Amino acid sequence: MSTPLNRRDFLALAGTALAARPAGAITPPAAKVEPVVGTQLYGWGQYYQREGRRLDDHLDEVLSAVRDAGFAYAEHGLDAGVPENNARFAERLRAKGLRPVSLYTGGRLHEAGRAEETVERLLRAARVARAAGFEVIVCNPDPIGREKTEDELAVQARALGLLGGGLNALGLKLGIHHHTPELAAGAREFHANFRRNPGTAVGFCYDVHWVFRGGLRPDAVLPEHGARVVSWHLRQSRDGVWWEDLDDGEVDYGWIAGFAREKGLPPRWTVELALEAGTKITRGVVENHRRSREYVRRVFGA
Repeated sequence: MSTPLNRRDFLALAGTALAARPAGAITPPAAKVEPVVGTQLYGWGQYYQREGRRLDDHLDEVLSAVRDAGFAYAEHGLDAGVPENNARFAERLRAKGLRPVSLYTGGRLHEAGRAEETVERLLRAARVARAAGFEVIVCNPDPIGREKTEDELAVQARALGLLGGGLNALGLKLGIHHHTPELAAGAREFHANFRRNPGTAVGFCYDVHWVFRGGLRPDAVLPEHGARVVSWHLRQSRDGVWWEDLDDGEVDYGWIAGFAREKGLPPRWTVELALEAGTKITRGVVENHRRSREYVRRVFGA
């Protein structure tokens, strides 16, 4: 187990990372990533909730089903409170024949005087995650129920730069994730997270459908931010409602697959099925994920 990241180490990492950040144009990813297909556990948890069960009480059962459906990994939450739990989750993945690839987290990164503490806490957990074999930390900065001010966006951008640089120094990638709050007001926060951080230390977990729902088409997002992509979340909708499996629908995943191949973007494909009011459920969670895995194989060649 790695030793905890103390404050002196954190500040050294952060300072080095900020000094090394390029100020010029974004360049494509240099390191080749082999295609890997996984699933986010959020959707699995929704099915379990419908049955009055907690996903974490049945995690080994779920991981067996993930493997049997043809996936190589499962993305769960980063445990920043008890960092050693991230290593334990990696062990459970490997016990089921799965790989540690990515973990998801939030974080209050917009508050002056507290953002660096949040970054430091996430980096402590990330150090354990990296030692356990994880590659990507997906982070959705916490929404606050209103648009963030320019000062708050500036604090958040700096914090994301510190986090991305610190993760890079540990051998990890940062992928910023977005929900609809960040896409309000012409995607103001969405773009600020990237445009205030030149270079690629602040990477992009492209949750295609959330960004689409926020009003941005893939062909408007990828030309500007595509070089930052470190991983993907994949979901589909029809008539504006999330579909129960990943299939053809309102998002043209064939176009996305072609763009990603052409530009050599990292093919870490994470299926994240989710249910909402209006979702028509005709099959169980395992069958919907198995069908989604076949769709990724057919459309993305992975």
